[in-house]
Amino acid sequence: MYHIISIKDFEREDIDNLLARAEEIDTQGVYERSLEGKLVALLFFEPSTRTRMSFASALARLGGASICVDSVEGSSIIKGETLADTVRVVSGYVDAIVLRHPREGAARLASEFATVPVINAGDGAGQHPSQTLLDLYTIRQSMPLDAIDVGLLGDLRYGRTAHSLAYALSHYDVTLHTIAPSGLELPEHLLGELKERGMEVIAYEDVSDILPSLDVLYVTRMQRERFPDSASFLNVAQSYRITPEILTGVKNSLIILHPLPRAGEIDPRVDDLPYARYFEQAKNGVPVRMAMLQEVMGQ
Repeated sequence: MYHIISIKDFEREDIDNLLARAEEIDTQGVYERSLEGKLVALLFFEPSTRTRMSFASALARLGGASICVDSVEGSSIIKGETLADTVRVVSGYVDAIVLRHPREGAARLASEFATVPVINAGDGAGQHPSQTLLDLYTIRQSMPLDAIDVGLLGDLRYGRTAHSLAYALSHYDVTLHTIAPSGLELPEHLLGELKERGMEVIAYEDVSDILPSLDVLYVTRMQRERFPDSASFLNVAQSYRITPEILTGVKNSLIILHPLPRAGEIDPRVDDLPYARYFEQAKNGVPVRMAMLQEVMGQ
C-alpha cells in the first residue's frame, strides 16, 4: 500500500515522474475518469481552503467522490476518540484518506493504522507534500529545476511549506537563500540535513541583498502569534513586504510564489506584474493532486 506522508519519502525520480504525470493531466483538456466509483475521505481537522477544495476538485474531475470532516468539532474526536480509531473506522468506508491535522506526525501515525492509502495534507509544523509538489510543478513550468537560485522569505522556523520545499529542492542543483528575521530562521536540524545532502544554504536578513540574483522568490506568511506585541510584528512584517518598488532590478525571468493565504506580505500591486505566479500556483494544485490520487490508488 502506497502512502504519501512526507517529501522525504521521495527520491528525485519519484518527484520527476509525478510531476510528469501532472503535466500530462494538465495538458489533456479532457480528463480520464480513472477513479470512477472510488470514494475518498477528506479529514480536515484544521482550517483549509485551497488544499481541501483542490483535492475535492481533483477527485471529482477523475470521476470519484468524497466524504468530508471539516473540523474536530464535527467528528467523534470531540468525544475523546483517538485519531488511530478514527482512521481505522473511516478506512472501512473509503478507498483512500486525505488528512490535515494540527499535530506534527499525525499523518505518519494515521498511515500505521489505516487499511487504505493516506495522503498527508499538512500536519502541524511538519510536512505538506502536496503543496511542495505543486510548488515544484509551478517552478518547472517556467524553468528547469536545476542550476537555479531560490529564495525562501518569511517565517521559516514554523512554516511547513518552507520546510518541505527546502528538502525537495535538495534533490536538485539549487542554491537556497533564506531570508528571515532573527528567531524565525530555518530550524538547525533541517539546515544540517540540507547541508549533509550537499545543498548550499546562505542566510540573509534583508531581502534586498539577494533579490537581484534570484530565479524564484518563495514568500511565506509572517505569523503574528510569534511576536510579543503588534508593534514588533508590524515592524518586522513591513521590512519583509514585497512591493513593486523593491522589485526594481530583478531578473526578467523571476517568479514569485506564495502558498497562500497571504496577510500583507505581498503588495496587491505585485499581482499585475509578470513575476507573480501565486494564483497560477494555487490552480496547479488540481492537476498535481489528481496525479497524487491516481498514484496512491494504483491508476
